[in-house]
Amino acid sequence: MLQSILEIRHLRTLIALRDTGSLVRAAQLLNLTQSALSHQVKLLEDRYGAQLFERKSVPPQFSTTGLRLLQLADTALPLVEEAERDVARLALGRSGQLRIVVECHTCFDWLMPAMDAFRQRWPEIELDIVSGFHPDPIALVMQNRAEVAIVSEQDPDETVDYHALFRFEIVALLANDHALTAKAHLTARHFADQTLITYPVPDEMLDIVRQVLAPAGVEPAHRRTTELTVAMLQLVASGRGVATLPLWAVQNYLDRGYVTARRVGSKGLTGRLYMACTQGTSGRPWLADFVRITRESCFKSLPGIELL
Repeated sequence: MLQSILEIRHLRTLIALRDTGSLVRAAQLLNLTQSALSHQVKLLEDRYGAQLFERKSVPPQFSTTGLRLLQLADTALPLVEEAERDVARLALGRSGQLRIVVECHTCFDWLMPAMDAFRQRWPEIELDIVSGFHPDPIALVMQNRAEVAIVSEQDPDETVDYHALFRFEIVALLANDHALTAKAHLTARHFADQTLITYPVPDEMLDIVRQVLAPAGVEPAHRRTTELTVAMLQLVASGRGVATLPLWAVQNYLDRGYVTARRVGSKGLTGRLYMACTQGTSGRPWLADFVRITRESCFKSLPGIELL
């Protein structure tokens, strides 16, 4: 009888290949190099004397051997993860609280599905979102009014742990007949005579101001705010101003031709998101699971993002 060389990482690799549809994206999801992931696959193929999937097909078409190993992965991994959670519960108690404070208005689009997935795995952890806008979300973490803050920057002066989530492109949104649609990309000066529509948050929390306009000394001719993303897009579509939003948040509107997007700068404007929490919270096993679930959920569902 053959001695098995299968490890948990091999099973996770196969599931990642199936769920992401490519070697490149699977490697990103697993935080591996493409070479390391290919080496894992080749090791299994050499061991079993058969290809696991067709290399030239996108998404990968798994062979009979690959499908059998996938079946094993789908059966075994949930059992392993459930056992690990049970061990953590026995060691640390069966209750806990995870209150989340969010500084970005668009975060709810991806946060709610991640919370739903986490709730199924850790039903004894009480989940809640701290309501309202908070200009200093990390302060709530330090005051024990929240366990986790979703933030867009790492502050080296804060005594918290940062768990990287993902980076994404922020695009400028224009009415379809706006004169600036003729530009390949927008620079700070293009906003000087425009009405800039944003969420009602301090400028230091707006990437377009913090990264582009303020360094160039540019102030838009007019400013307008709205709490709702859909209202912002309606204002843009009707020619009331321009806005900047994450590409993943507006891709559906762009696909329908509701508004037009242009890059900000020749290389694009990049935003980032992190989870911030105390060292004590970082040590909780369910926190690591929440970070992992969030990263995986976002990577599979949000277009154009890259894991940090």
